[in-house]
Amino acid sequence: MDMKNMREYVCWLYYQYLLITGIYVLEPWEKSIFNTVLFTMVAMVIYTSYVFVPIHVRLALEFFSELVRGQPESTVALMNSP
Repeated sequence: MDMKNMREYVCWLYYQYLLITGIYVLEPWEKSIFNTVLFTMVAMVIYTSYVFVPIHVRLALEFFSELVRGQPESTVALMNSP
């Protein structure tokens, strides 16, 4: 794929983005504000997912692995047995 086709494809994708979101009717300064807010929100979601999802997955795996293994015996029951 040569650079001209690549550039045309990127321009076509950008045009589709403008049409789907409906921001093609906005003024240029409104487009830039909209795109800045959208980019900031997407960046925050990606960062939050990168930071917090692995922690929650690890905690969920620990919780469910304890459920599968069953509850450990009580130390009081072990001390009272003959």
